[in-house]
Amino acid sequence: MGRATNSAIQANANKPKPSAYIGEMMYNCFIKPSNFNHTCVVVVSGDSINFCGHALLHIGGTGWYFHVAGFNEVPRFMNEAGYKRYLKEGGKHEIRRWTVPIRNPLGAHRKLEELLSKRWQWLLLPNNCVSFVEEIVFAGGSNAHLHYNCPTLEAFK
Repeated sequence: MGRATNSAIQANANKPKPSAYIGEMMYNCFIKPSNFNHTCVVVVSGDSINFCGHALLHIGGTGWYFHVAGFNEVPRFMNEAGYKRYLKEGGKHEIRRWTVPIRNPLGAHRKLEELLSKRWQWLLLPNNCVSFVEEIVFAGGSNAHLHYNCPTLEAFK
């Protein structure tokens, strides 16, 4: 299955259940560049027929999770308790997480602030949950990415 097909499945299947918790909008960024000393990409199960799952960025040890959850939506964040609520209410489970070394924490921080300040245009292939995470880690000086855009079937490296 090609990247475009996987992205189409993700876009339709990753829509949260209407009442499921997806996180909060961040109006004032309290995240610091030093939070990027611990950065992970987290993959959780998808909704419905989405076997590719959903990607989130986790920073700061027991800190914060960031992701996009829907078309034309502002990215969301949550703390550890919110993440557990997100999993429970969304009927999801964590599949795996990869540590991603960030060589430029200030660059990653700036990109996160930029992305949190605007709506995310989910365009299937070019803009989805994986590309959201990739933009931030690339800005942080990492080359880690997904080649086929299916986080449950490949390593984020």
